[in-house]
Amino acid sequence: MKRTWLKLFLTILMLFPIGIAQAQEGQPDGPVYIVQAGDNLWGISQRFGVSIDELASKNDLSDPGQLTIGMQLVIPGLDGLQGVLTTQDIPFGESLWSLSRRYEIPLGLMVRLNKYTSPESTAAGSSLILPEPDDEEKSLLPQGDRVTLESQQSLLEVSILQGTNPWDIMSRNELTSVWEALPGETLHFPGDDVGPGALPDTISTALADDLPVIQGQTLSIKLSAPPDMILRGEITGKQLNFFLDEDNIWKAIQGIHVMLEPGYYPLTLNGSLPDGTDFSFSQIVYVSDGNYPYDPPLAVDSVTVEIENTTQEDLMWKEIVSPVTPERLWTGIFSSPVPAVYSDCFPSKFGHRRSYNGSNYDFFHSGLDFCGQIGTDIYAPADGVVVFTDPVIVRGNATVIDHGWGVYTAYGHQSEILVNVGDQVEKGQLIGRVGETGRVSGPHLHWEVIAGGVQVDPLQWLAREFP
Repeated sequence: MKRTWLKLFLTILMLFPIGIAQAQEGQPDGPVYIVQAGDNLWGISQRFGVSIDELASKNDLSDPGQLTIGMQLVIPGLDGLQGVLTTQDIPFGESLWSLSRRYEIPLGLMVRLNKYTSPESTAAGSSLILPEPDDEEKSLLPQGDRVTLESQQSLLEVSILQGTNPWDIMSRNELTSVWEALPGETLHFPGDDVGPGALPDTISTALADDLPVIQGQTLSIKLSAPPDMILRGEITGKQLNFFLDEDNIWKAIQGIHVMLEPGYYPLTLNGSLPDGTDFSFSQIVYVSDGNYPYDPPLAVDSVTVEIENTTQEDLMWKEIVSPVTPERLWTGIFSSPVPAVYSDCFPSKFGHRRSYNGSNYDFFHSGLDFCGQIGTDIYAPADGVVVFTDPVIVRGNATVIDHGWGVYTAYGHQSEILVNVGDQVEKGQLIGRVGETGRVSGPHLHWEVIAGGVQVDPLQWLAREFP
């Protein structure tokens, strides 16, 4: 359930004040982090949201190499607090409120430790600062069943159904009265199962792969939820299309545009539960800079860079890859579309910034270029259906294959196209031959992977299985 800003900050003000702990002799002047194997000063500074200079100064470190396993580092900026701190990545499906409940940490302390200014600060995949629990607490946290209050259902009724004391529930969920919990709110109860605390209890798991997201990468989202519920979503203005896979997991795949400005963006989910109750959820995800390099300026046929021609082809391309086929046709990792001798030879990779005929670097490379000679074989990297085969100005002789679920691959600059629209192709099937048609400076294969209408890095699809 999404709480209002006013309620959040009023609740923080109502919490007991955090006392100023007096540092005793021999006690560190502030909360500490215990250095672990593989730690370095830069990584620790990023996890705790402080600068390297602040961290080094606070701990009298003149050389980053002074770090040793087991060393206690005082974390600056948290004056008045004591104890041992740890960090972990914030899971997808959580909010500031649910994290406070999950770890049984007062909301005010959670806000202060993490220097939060709003609930939107809890970005999935970002670092969460927590007090290190003792051995007994470690055996208990994080644990607990989740129960979502139904319409007209009270906390007293739920406590009876769960066989627990309503006052214990109030304490665990930081409620000041039995009437404060509202319909649609997810509460934590003692138990053995932990799920996404800000989502309805019918969604038992929620995963978002590869966080934080990088420009030009593919995001995969998986939800364990009943098959008869309705799921929708959106990220960076793109609709998430959820499909129930053969393993009864709801899955969605969406590309993040390579030119999207790095920053924080909401990932929203909404829909209807099996009983018809509507739900909505939003969590921030961070899109980081892909640090794509700049290719040397290219000299090409001027016709292939005229705005009228490129705009027309981009619009046509968008229309070709817009349909979302509800059947997933591929399985496993995509294979290389060229013979093994060329499979790791790339004249230019995806996302590289480009300049044509002396232009500004306003262009980006929308695919992965493979080396090859005119006539080199091109193979289908996965099963699919051919939806386009024609010459176009920029990509030359081009082919597009629909692999289902909004995933497409495209092949440009071919000398020959060996398939037709409507053909069902299998992984490894010969579909064309390398050429130098369209906007080129020499023979090669231009290979695109499109997910949710957005061109993404093909190397990611050659390295791991989606979804």
